[in-house]
Amino acid sequence: MTTATPPHAFWLAGREAVGDSTLDVTSPWDGRLVGTVSIPTGDQVEEAVAAAAAAADAFPATPAHVRAAALDHVVGRLVERTEEIAQLISAENGKPMKWARGEVGRCVSVFRWAAEEARRWGGGEAQRLDSDAGGTGRLAYTRRFPYGPVLGIAPFNFPLNLCAHKVAPAIAVGTPIILKPAPATPLSGLLLGELLAETDLPAGSWSVLPVPNEQMPSLVQDERLPIISFTGSAPVGWSILDSVPRKRVTLELGGNGAAVVLADYSSDADLDWAAQRIATFANYQAGQSCISVQRVIADTSVHHRLVPRVVAAIEALRTGDPSDPATDVGPLVSEEAARRVESWVEEAVGRGAKVLTGGRRDGATYAPTALEGVPADTRIGCEEVFGPVLTFTEVDGEEAAFAAVNDSKYGLQAGLFTHDVQTAFRAHRALEVGGVVVGDVPSYRADQMPYGGVKESGVGREGVRFAMEDYTYERVMVLTGLDL
Repeated sequence: MTTATPPHAFWLAGREAVGDSTLDVTSPWDGRLVGTVSIPTGDQVEEAVAAAAAAADAFPATPAHVRAAALDHVVGRLVERTEEIAQLISAENGKPMKWARGEVGRCVSVFRWAAEEARRWGGGEAQRLDSDAGGTGRLAYTRRFPYGPVLGIAPFNFPLNLCAHKVAPAIAVGTPIILKPAPATPLSGLLLGELLAETDLPAGSWSVLPVPNEQMPSLVQDERLPIISFTGSAPVGWSILDSVPRKRVTLELGGNGAAVVLADYSSDADLDWAAQRIATFANYQAGQSCISVQRVIADTSVHHRLVPRVVAAIEALRTGDPSDPATDVGPLVSEEAARRVESWVEEAVGRGAKVLTGGRRDGATYAPTALEGVPADTRIGCEEVFGPVLTFTEVDGEEAAFAAVNDSKYGLQAGLFTHDVQTAFRAHRALEVGGVVVGDVPSYRADQMPYGGVKESGVGREGVRFAMEDYTYERVMVLTGLDL
C-alpha cells in the first residue's frame, strides 16, 4: 500500500502551515505531477497580514547585520542547492536546464546585492540649513523609512528570480513582505521560503502564500499593505493600480522588445553576432520574457543579409525536453498559451504575413518562428506575443528605425546594434523605453541596475537598490540651536 505524498506547506509569518485545499502543479512538457501545494484559507491569509502589520515597526529596527546575515545565508544555500533548484524550476515552468541554472545564478546575485545594500542602507544624509538666515543653527538629517508591509506578486516566467526581486529588497530595508507566487509555478517561491525559514528573521517579517488569483482582490485592497510590487500582464497590473489609487504600486508589465540593426553594423562578423543574439533571445524561455526579442528592425542596407542569418540561427536551436541539457527551447507554460501564440500567427498569416521558419505547434510547444510582412494592426504586430516568435521590419535610416521602435504602446527595453557612440547617445535620448542596450539585444538585464519601462510597460523600477527606494520614503529631522 502506498502513502500519498503530503502537499507542500506554505509559509505563514515565517512558519510552515497547511490549509484545507490543494493545488496540483504539473509539468508543461509532459503533464506529469510535479507537486501538490497547500492553499491558505481566508483566516490564514488574515493571520499573515496581521503578523506583517504587527512587525512593521520592529522589523526596520532590526540591526543591519541581522538582515544582511539572513540574505547572505540565502546566497550560500542557493549556491549549495543550485542543481536541485534548477531542476525544480525546469519541472514546474518547462524552462530548459541551461536557462534554469542561469536563473538560480541570477537569484544568487539578487540576494548578494541585497546583503551588500543592507549593510550600506540607512546611514542618512546631513544638510546644513544656515544658507538662509532663518536656518542659522539648524541641521536637517534625512533617513529613509519603509511605507509599511509589501505585497509582492510574482509571475510564472522566472518563478525564482522574480520572487527574489520582491523579497530581497524588502528584507534589506526591513519591511515585512507577503509574497504571492504564480499559481502555475508556486514551488520555487515556496522553496525560497524554506531557505528564509533557516534564518533568524523575526516572525511576521515574511510570508509566502500561494493564494489563488480569484481571491487576490481583497488582499490587494487591504490597507495594511500600502506597497504593491507586481510583475505580470498589463490588464491585471493596471486593474490593480486602478483599484488602489492611494497605494504605492510598482508595475512591470512587459513589452514587445525591438532589436535595431543599423547600417554601420555591416561586416559579416557583425551580422553573424547580431543574428545569433537575436535568434537566441527571441526564443530563450520559449519567448516568455518581457524583454525577449519580438521585433527586428534593420536598415535596408543590411536587412537582406541579416534575415537569412537569423533564420538559420533559429533553425539551429534545439527544441524539446527541458530536462535535456542540449535543449535550447522548451514548451510554453501551458497548451493554452501555445494555442494563443498559434492563433496570433495564423491571424498575421491570414493578413498577408509570410512565415520564414517555424509556425507549428505540438501540444504546449510552439516552434521558434520568424515572420515578415506582418501588418502593424495585427495582434502580433502591436501586442506582446510572449512566445517564440519574431518579426522583421525593413527601414531606411536611423530616424526611421527609432520611429519604428517608438511606434508601440510599450516601452520596456530596446537593443541597438551600432558601433557609433554618437548614435548610441542619440538613441538613448530618442527611444521611449526604460533601457537601451547598445551592441546587444534588449534581453540583457543586470539585476542591480534599474529595470522597468514607460507607457504600457509599467511604472516604477525593479533592481535591488531601486526597489528599496520604492519601498521607502524620506523622513527629515531638523536639529535646532546647534553651533555649526
